[in-house]
Amino acid sequence: MISIFYLASLALIAIGLYIVISKKNLIKIIIGINMMDVGVNLLLISIGYVYGGTAPIENANYAKYVDPIPQALVLTAIVIGVSVMALALTIVIGIYRKTGSIELDEILEVEE
Repeated sequence: MISIFYLASLALIAIGLYIVISKKNLIKIIIGINMMDVGVNLLLISIGYVYGGTAPIENANYAKYVDPIPQALVLTAIVIGVSVMALALTIVIGIYRKTGSIELDEILEVEE
């Protein structure tokens, strides 16, 4: 049974990949990379989810627990993703100040 979360994560990854491949604006490319990051995070969380499960706290009444490892990994990945996005946006600001544009075609023309 395919969960709706698997389909949503696949859609986010596919849309982000399409944006990265098709767009020439650096801001849009960064947004596409961020969408792929969110899709991967959603996929990891949905893999670790157990229907009807509860938090892994010692309690003899529950037999099904949700795996906490993907949650910890995704929390770390979110922090890293935000940091990478901030760095990428800072680089784009520097490119804009130097070249006056954030379009890839115009930046490559300035380079030549």
